[in-house]
Amino acid sequence: MTTAQALRQTLQKLDGASYGAYKSIKGRYDFGDFTLWIDHVQGDPFAAPSRVRVEVPAAVAQWPEALWANPVRRLALEDYLLRAFGRVARDLSDHRGSGKSGLIQILQVGQEAIAQTALNIDQGNLEARFTVGLPAQGRRILGRMAAALLCEDLPDLVKKSLLAAAFKLSHVTRHCETIEDNVALREQLAAQGLVAFVANGAILPRRSGVDPRPLPGGIPFQSPPELAVTLTAPNGGPMEGMGIPQGITLIVGGGYHGKSTLLQAIELGIYPHIPGDGREYVVTDERAVKIRAEDGRSVVGVNISPFINHLPQGQSTLAFSTTNASGSTSQAANLIEALEAGAKVLLVDEDTAATNFMIRDRRMQKLIAKAKEPITPLIDKIRQLWEEHGVSTLLVMGGSGDYFEVADRVIALDQFRPLDVTVEAKEIAATYPSDRTPEGSPQFGPITPRIPLPASIDPKRGKRDVNIKVQGVDGITLGTSDIDLGSVAQVVNPGQLRAIAAALVYGQNRLGSQTLPAFLDELMGAIAQQGLDAFAPYPCGDYVGFRRFELAAVLNRLRSLQLKGSQK
Repeated sequence: MTTAQALRQTLQKLDGASYGAYKSIKGRYDFGDFTLWIDHVQGDPFAAPSRVRVEVPAAVAQWPEALWANPVRRLALEDYLLRAFGRVARDLSDHRGSGKSGLIQILQVGQEAIAQTALNIDQGNLEARFTVGLPAQGRRILGRMAAALLCEDLPDLVKKSLLAAAFKLSHVTRHCETIEDNVALREQLAAQGLVAFVANGAILPRRSGVDPRPLPGGIPFQSPPELAVTLTAPNGGPMEGMGIPQGITLIVGGGYHGKSTLLQAIELGIYPHIPGDGREYVVTDERAVKIRAEDGRSVVGVNISPFINHLPQGQSTLAFSTTNASGSTSQAANLIEALEAGAKVLLVDEDTAATNFMIRDRRMQKLIAKAKEPITPLIDKIRQLWEEHGVSTLLVMGGSGDYFEVADRVIALDQFRPLDVTVEAKEIAATYPSDRTPEGSPQFGPITPRIPLPASIDPKRGKRDVNIKVQGVDGITLGTSDIDLGSVAQVVNPGQLRAIAAALVYGQNRLGSQTLPAFLDELMGAIAQQGLDAFAPYPCGDYVGFRRFELAAVLNRLRSLQLKGSQK
């Protein structure tokens, strides 16, 4: 292993050389307190920055074992140090020449604490994976600047962001305990018969659609007495808040009173949130999936017959395929695909739903006979989902009181304050019956597992065996296919999409034909055994953890997807 001093001397000698000479520094270097790995050197100053790693022994990092002894606390400490590394790196980074010269960057994360590959802890030993822009002017190496960057700034970065001595232990402990409490609360939901819990005092409104931090002066959440429950956190002790029971729950209220804000907090309650977010103790069943209409999406071989039948021209809906789904067919496909993947809670907001998928009132039933209407609306299938499959639905509804008749619980939002109005809603339903005729069959209908052909997951493009590009959280290019994910609401970090794309490439290479649920089981099992590195061809620092549901969402929107027994 080469020393840090040797690296400094090499870089100084390279001063003024052509950029390609940087390739010679690839390797491993001993810095005393840590080891530096230079895994990949960029081809020019405008290319993707060079990939590097640092490894810090436990004896140097000196983090108390209590902060990494169990998987949840380890994840929390990794998250804390990742954020600290990013802050210090931004302070140290400086443009030192052309292109990305002088930049030190690590994975950026939001308000959620999710497993990732940028910062890893193993028995107290730390590894940080990040990128460095090696300095150059034009295509000439700035060797002395590179020596200062790697041999002076980098040790300072390690000291200030990875070693326990740089931090107040109480701050780190609070971070870890908050996330541990969040996970513990979520684990209690099923035993309590709940799909979600919103702690009293939570701040749900965000600053804006692009700023996920809590709104200053936001109204603290307070549970109505009828829905109040107490859960117990290992560090925070008893916590009171609103429990949303399993079954069918409506969220109603006037416009701008907080209905969608509550639902958005619940849909992201599948993830732990960092201290100060306001939603630290908003927790949701991990099997909850947001469902919406998605005009124009690709659908491949989905049995949407529980909702849609007898299409014009005799098109079958037992294995429905289209390259340009309508609002109703896309929402039906999204729902069935979520069930196929194992969802147990459906989250629906009428603002993003297809009206004809949600309801057909008695006047429309009188005007358009059922024989002429292929859609069976959700209102006629929602109880069947709960009673036959144990699938709960949480529905924001401000435009139709017909759902009062099928709901188990109705929560009204009045200026962001929740009220239990179930009794009033049921009285209204009894006084003013909808008189609509239930539609569809008396049973929900089949949920048919499909068998994707791994060969149809083609990552090739031209001479490249694997072509993956991620567009924020809204899309992936895989091979020659552009996959629009702008309507998949529970993706919160681009690293999740990078990891999902890599998982699909892994599955295409290693897994044979099997049902989609089994395919998902295999890939999630690989993560359980090997972590996200199971899908990486090299030490990769930009993968973020994901659920089987987002993995399925990407696969289902892949336009090249083919199924066993059918051809596109």
